[in-house]
Amino acid sequence: VQLQASGGGLVQAGGSLRLSCAAPRSIFSTFSTYDMGWYRQAPGKQRELVAAISSGGRTNYADAVMGRFTISRDNSRKKVYLQMNGLNAEDTAVYYCTRGYFGGDYATYSVLDWGRGTQVTVSS
Repeated sequence: VQLQASGGGLVQAGGSLRLSCAAPRSIFSTFSTYDMGWYRQAPGKQRELVAAISSGGRTNYADAVMGRFTISRDNSRKKVYLQMNGLNAEDTAVYYCTRGYFGGDYATYSVLDWGRGTQVTVSS
């Protein structure tokens, strides 16, 4: 499954960006049943979960982005979004869209498919 992320770029500290993730046609008919998430990987660091959203709209955020980032989905457009506000230098990373699934308690998220990343660079 080839997920396509877009919307990255260069932004000044304090600014905003909105990332989009488009699902491929092969999963259009079942997109609404999937849990989806965004990961990021900064230089020299491990990939980390940023935010995830269940098929029913329940969300989960990393502590580092809580209150600044918002994940959402539009099942009619087969897209997932990540609205990022109050960006700072620590948010600089490659951001990846994923298809996955939550654990029963919604505390864990496991990835099934990785999309291509989009670079976000925050200048201070």
